[in-house]
Amino acid sequence: QVQLVESGGGLVQPGGSLRLSCAASGSIFNIYTMRWYCQAPGKQRELVASITLGGDTNYADSVKGRFTISRDNAKNTVYLQMNSLKPEDTAVYYCNALIQRWAYTQPTDDYWGQGTQVTVSS
Repeated sequence: QVQLVESGGGLVQPGGSLRLSCAASGSIFNIYTMRWYCQAPGKQRELVASITLGGDTNYADSVKGRFTISRDNAKNTVYLQMNSLKPEDTAVYYCNALIQRWAYTQPTDDYWGQGTQVTVSS
């Protein structure tokens, strides 16, 4: 009923750039916060960046100055522009969202995409 689909991952050389997209669809009344997480093999899933409905952003220290999160509310889509990529950025990147599905209900944040692989290697 609610689906998040990521795209834009791939193989890139150190110093290169990628732009990830995550489109939400289904029974959605409103989307509040949207987030990007990453997870490397054997590691916990970590928050990379978040953006509120009003456009306020937050970033992990490791990506500040390199990544930019943005959203297009008309398209129910969040983006992650990834510049100056490093090998340690290699991970599966997941989209997460705080979504209100129906009027007069509380939003929940247990909506996840299936992930998109980002590999940074020479």
